[in-house]
Amino acid sequence: RNLLDMDTFSKSDPVVVLFVQGSGSSEWKEFGRTEVIDNTLNPDFLRKFVLDYYFEEKQNLRFDVSPPGTHGAVLGVQDFLGQAFVALGEVIGSQRGRLERPLTGVPGKRCGTILLLAEELSNCRDIVTMQLCANKLDKKDFFGKSDPFLVFYRSNEDGTFTICHKTEVVKNTLNPVWQPFTIPVRALCNGDYDRTVKIDVYDWDRDGSHDFIGEFATSYRELSRAQSQFTVYEVLNPRKKCKKKKYVNSGTVTLLSFSVESEFTFVDYIRGGTQLNFTVAIDFTASNGLPSQPTSLHYASPYQLSAYALALKAVGEVIQDYDSDKLFPAYGFGAKVPPDGKISHQFPLNNNVNNPSCAGIEGVLESYLQSLRTVQLYGPTNFAPVINQVAGTAAQVTDGSQYHVLLIITDGVISDMLQTKEAIVTASALPMSIIIVGVGPAEFEAMEELDGDEVRVSSRGRYAERDIVQFVPFRDYVDDSGNQVLSMARLAKDVLAEIPEQLLSYMKTHDIKPRRADP
Repeated sequence: RNLLDMDTFSKSDPVVVLFVQGSGSSEWKEFGRTEVIDNTLNPDFLRKFVLDYYFEEKQNLRFDVSPPGTHGAVLGVQDFLGQAFVALGEVIGSQRGRLERPLTGVPGKRCGTILLLAEELSNCRDIVTMQLCANKLDKKDFFGKSDPFLVFYRSNEDGTFTICHKTEVVKNTLNPVWQPFTIPVRALCNGDYDRTVKIDVYDWDRDGSHDFIGEFATSYRELSRAQSQFTVYEVLNPRKKCKKKKYVNSGTVTLLSFSVESEFTFVDYIRGGTQLNFTVAIDFTASNGLPSQPTSLHYASPYQLSAYALALKAVGEVIQDYDSDKLFPAYGFGAKVPPDGKISHQFPLNNNVNNPSCAGIEGVLESYLQSLRTVQLYGPTNFAPVINQVAGTAAQVTDGSQYHVLLIITDGVISDMLQTKEAIVTASALPMSIIIVGVGPAEFEAMEELDGDEVRVSSRGRYAERDIVQFVPFRDYVDDSGNQVLSMARLAKDVLAEIPEQLLSYMKTHDIKPRRADP
């Protein structure tokens, strides 16, 4: 909108070139360019860029606006109209996936704005639940009736068939009723509603040589009509049909019910207005070492950030794109706090008990460094108070509009394991996730226990409703060559990868659908 006018006798002929940055790299590579639109300062480009989106990565984009260069191959520097830098997460995290940014880069001139729109490509996310029964199937067993089951096949582009579902076996009956089952539409027909779906009916045999009873064909579109009526299919055995003149069929299969549900994605909720609220808790126990000493895990040299600051920046810089107010509560634990030197396990880093929020990740870093100068590192290492603090906030809004992510950065062995487990079990029913980053050389076995990937966390006989904890040791992500940008990108990628699934599991468990984004 309102681009610079560089042409003498007409308006500019702009083109937009998109550049992308690799993860942990500072190099820009051209990804693609729009069409050229002649003689306008307010172009609406038709060309879309299709990008793979990863929540857990900081995906930096650069948009250069210029008239086309020589033969449209090189952009003319002399006619440069401006550029904008943005992270893909910022576009997706903005209201309705729509972001307007000022163009900059031409000294002393207003370059206008660029309007970016992001939408998720629908990849047929529907899930079907159906139930079938059969009537008067052929008898295949010598001593009893048949033991029937169904096998579903999806047809491929080349005319072959791929198995996509098997029902359970119903024993000793010619009139089986199979249990309802669910299957993604993708698996059933690859999103093509008119593609053939073949269904074979077999009689189960213990030795695996199942007897073929018959088959029938249908399509997703035909199956979906069962939402309003029963659909009856004749089961035919081609060999019998050829041999016997009076052959009618080998029984019938009836589709009793068929329903479709959409499976929502993380982007659906973000576009519907769900905000991610980021809270930080930093370990100020004495085992970290004196912050003024180079051996301390809190030591920040003039040339490089401490492990704590790196972990905070790595995670925070990705999450902040999904938080509209960019205000982040930040706490410390395990220190003696002025003025009276009492041990605290949830003191605000900005020293403001009534409002512990800091402005942006830079504000959190500033408050963290300030606290290092004013508190006395002490102990023990207690997680429960800060988990309960965030859980209390999360419990206030449970309608899916807010989701909380707590980042705990610690150097060591946890002192209040029982209380922490209890806090996690309670928090697992709330809209929140917990990321724990271990810094330093300590052994972190206890943390692995809290990361419920293998065994769900439990406390006093109660199990966590869902897995909400992700633990990683920072040392596993440190780049050997000392490239801090790469270390941060690797860390963020791993610790944030589970957040979208954890958010979806909360929404699904509580039957919360995304709000419709305004058109």
